[in-house]
Amino acid sequence: MKVAVVGSTGMVGQVMLKVLEERNFPVTELIPVASERSIGKKVKYKQEEFTIVSMKDAIAAKPDIAIFSAGGSTSLEFAPLFAEAGTTVIDNSSAWRMDPDKKLVVPEINADVLTKEDKIIANPNCSTIQLVMVLGPLNKKYDLKRVIVSTYQSVTGTGKAAVDQLNAEISGDNSIAKVYPYQIFKNALPHCDAFADDDYTKEEIKLMKEPKKILGDDTFNLTATAVRVPVQGGHSESVNIEFENEFELDEVRKILSETPGVVVMDNVKNNEYPMPLYSEGKDEVFVGRIRRDLSQPKTLNLWIVADNLRKGAATNAVQIAEYLVANNLV
Repeated sequence: MKVAVVGSTGMVGQVMLKVLEERNFPVTELIPVASERSIGKKVKYKQEEFTIVSMKDAIAAKPDIAIFSAGGSTSLEFAPLFAEAGTTVIDNSSAWRMDPDKKLVVPEINADVLTKEDKIIANPNCSTIQLVMVLGPLNKKYDLKRVIVSTYQSVTGTGKAAVDQLNAEISGDNSIAKVYPYQIFKNALPHCDAFADDDYTKEEIKLMKEPKKILGDDTFNLTATAVRVPVQGGHSESVNIEFENEFELDEVRKILSETPGVVVMDNVKNNEYPMPLYSEGKDEVFVGRIRRDLSQPKTLNLWIVADNLRKGAATNAVQIAEYLVANNLV
């Protein structure tokens, strides 16, 4: 299995290499790709060093799978060229997610939509992934009517420069270039990604559109507010879910605990609930604070946390690759 990792020097690209190694993905030849300035440099994989190559050389090598984490414009330009060469592309940017001809996949929820003909597969937004891991099984049982989600997102979602800004501010260093319009230390910014014409941010729009495509269901309403917080290691979400049908809390916990990739942490008597501190470095989606909304019927409140670099990005992409291999789709 010849595998290219495009964007291999970036924060997500580095985690992709780590996850491929940890999950023992059947890589027989690794082709690391990065920007022009990184060509010739080395990346580590399984204690070996691999030389970063150009996009052109990677396409010419005709890998079986190319996992992209290099930004939307790069994906729009080069993913079709890989696909033309016979490579199956798994893309982590937003470039292809809402393309009606491309599949948007969270393996535990909708991997069965994939076929051999899918040469460019979209990896969802990090916040979307952890949300649909919970919405998916509950929608099947109770039928979603309306979802309200507020996120508390790690600076790692913005990249290394944002982590550097936070750490510099913690240490009192004001000389470093700022990624955010304000300081992030001791602060919370209701501003993830750029604002659109309707005053929602791009992150909020992704959260409102992507779950419907993944679940194959546009009958429910969804609204979002996305907030950046001074945290490293995971995104958190406060979610209010109104169903068409009545539910029992014990049954909700049972459904979620039996969902692959979901861990229920919901014992408030012992102060057990999901936190980014606990999720960092893990591949599961953690859910807790499961309780009935006392203000209206058939409505549930819960709290979801996941490592945005792993299940929110790298792990989900590798799981898609694993599904393709297991089902002879590459």
